[in-house]
Amino acid sequence: MKLIKAIIRPNKLTDVLRGLYAAEVFGITVSRVRGHGGEVDAVETYRGTTVKMELRDKIMLDIGVSDSFVERTVSVIQRCARTGSVGDGKIFILPVEKVVRVRTGETDTEAVTPVQ
Repeated sequence: MKLIKAIIRPNKLTDVLRGLYAAEVFGITVSRVRGHGGEVDAVETYRGTTVKMELRDKIMLDIGVSDSFVERTVSVIQRCARTGSVGDGKIFILPVEKVVRVRTGETDTEAVTPVQ
């Protein structure tokens, strides 16, 4: 089992979700986050004061999958989130020690969706 954490541009969320649903990847948590990667710092003027905007709005997806769905999930996110510009995001793949489905008490691979 793996936890896939993907940080993407907010405007690519709909494309990524459509791609994941088409690939039968469900059980996704979506969070609004702020961060900074390799983007050039933006400068904005607010009430006559120049402000350097260091953190950008991003979307973070948390997706728990069984091992057989890792490559499929990663390739869909890459394909649907890519613009080719700096700031497209990152994908982190983390091992998961244990999962428990609250509703049924199922554990581990039976508790993550999808299982194949």
